[in-house]
Amino acid sequence: MIEPLQSDDVFLADVATARHRPGLHLWWLAQSGFLISYAGNCVLLDPYLSDSLTEKYAATDKPHVRMTRRVIDPRKLDFIAAAACTHNHTDHLDAQTLKPLLDVNPNMVLIVPEANRVFAADRLGVEVEAITGIQENAPVEVEGFSFSVVPAAHEKVERDAAGRLTHVGYIVRAGPHTIYHSGDTVLYEGMVDILRPLNIDVALLPINGRAPERRVAGNLSGAEAARLAHDIGAKLAIPCHYDLFEFNTASAGPFVAECEKLGQAYCVLKNGQRATSELWTKGIADG
Repeated sequence: MIEPLQSDDVFLADVATARHRPGLHLWWLAQSGFLISYAGNCVLLDPYLSDSLTEKYAATDKPHVRMTRRVIDPRKLDFIAAAACTHNHTDHLDAQTLKPLLDVNPNMVLIVPEANRVFAADRLGVEVEAITGIQENAPVEVEGFSFSVVPAAHEKVERDAAGRLTHVGYIVRAGPHTIYHSGDTVLYEGMVDILRPLNIDVALLPINGRAPERRVAGNLSGAEAARLAHDIGAKLAIPCHYDLFEFNTASAGPFVAECEKLGQAYCVLKNGQRATSELWTKGIADG
C-alpha cells in the first residue's frame, strides 16, 4: 500500500498553514481529486475520499483494489466553500464522500453539469434544488472562485437531449490564477483551440490511458497529457488519475519523459502533497 506524503492531522495542518499564505495552493487527494485554496477559501474538484468502489466491486470480476491509503476523512474537511464534479462516475461523484462533506459544510455549493443534476440529487438523496447545475458560458461564482466548463470526451463528447454536456472539464479562476481540470477525457477535435486562449496556468490531466481489457472508458495517456499541456500553453502540468486502483493505473514515467522532451514544466505530486503558484509563476519543473 502506497502511503500519502501527508495525511490526516499532518495534511490538515499543512492546509491550515497554507490557507493564510499568499498565492494559490493545491493538493492532490487521489485519482482526479484536488483541494484548492486561495485567499483563505477552499474548494474541491472531483473528490473521492472513500472506499465505496472497492466495496461495490469486491465480489466481482473487476475488483477495485486500492493502491494508496486515503489522505483524509471527508468529515474533517469542514472548511469547504464548494465542490465541483466533472461527471457521474463514482470516482468523481461519490456519495460516500459528498454526503459527509455536506454534513460538515451545510453551506457548501455542490456543482455538477446541469445535465447530471437530477442524477446527482438521486445519488446523494437530496433535493435537486440543493445542487448547482453548470452549463457552458455560464460561470458559477463561489467565494472568490469562478467555475466555468469546457467539453470533456470520455471517450467522446456527449450531450443530453437538451444539448447539455454530460462530461466536462473545469476552468477555475482565482485571483490571477487559472486552473484547467480536464475531468476524464481523451483528445477531441478542437480541444486545443478551445483551451489555448484561456491562458491556463496549471493543467490537471489524467494519464491512465486506454486499455480495452479494463472495460472502462479511457483517458489521455501520459505522453498525450504532456503534449496537450504543451499545445495549450499551460505553464505547469500535473498528472492525476493513477495509483488508486490496481486495475486502472499507469506509470508517470511516459508523462515525465514527454514533458522533458517538449520543455513542458511539470510537477508530479504524491497524494496529500501541495503545489503552490510559485511553481507556475516562476516556471519551475519539479520531477
